Amino acid sequence: MNIDNMNNEPIWKSWFARHGAKLLLFARQQSRRPDEAEDLLQEAFVRIWRLYGHTGEVAPGLVYRAIRRIAIDWARSIDRRKVREDKVALDSPLSFSFDRTLEQDERKQALLRAVERLPAEQREVLTLKIWAELTFDEIARTLDESLNTVASRYRYALQKLKDWVPEEMQGKPEDSSPTAS
Repeated sequence: MNIDNMNNEPIWKSWFARHGAKLLLFARQQSRRPDEAEDLLQEAFVRIWRLYGHTGEVAPGLVYRAIRRIAIDWARSIDRRKVREDKVALDSPLSFSFDRTLEQDERKQALLRAVERLPAEQREVLTLKIWAELTFDEIARTLDESLNTVASRYRYALQKLKDWVPEEMQGKPEDSSPTAS
């Protein structure tokens, strides 16, 4: 273990005390969400220190570069996950076995946008009920809420979706051809 001879503490602590605040500011600028900046900085610091810390002083530029690269990797990962989740959502039971037509894709997109507008608690219950196919009892235990609360959130979510998705986007009868008189 490297020890800073001046004050008998590990060298990484004194290094981080000198550079940490500036690195955290940079991490906040690079991260998509403010709450991930500290995690981003920690991962970059640990990665670089494992590679170069044994040599003593680490150039701050290495950590800045690592922060930037990790932030890009995280953003790409989040984007890929969002694409996968959207694909699963489109292919879910909520899609009512839509065919692949432009009109039906528009209906799915309108429904997905409406789901994203729901309050987090209602969206969470809706997701667990429809996509995870849990019972209300299982959802109540998962969220540590009462059965009535969970059922109400689900009912309110469905009502909002019905109100928000335009009437023409909601299910149309399959046979809408005019009948002969």
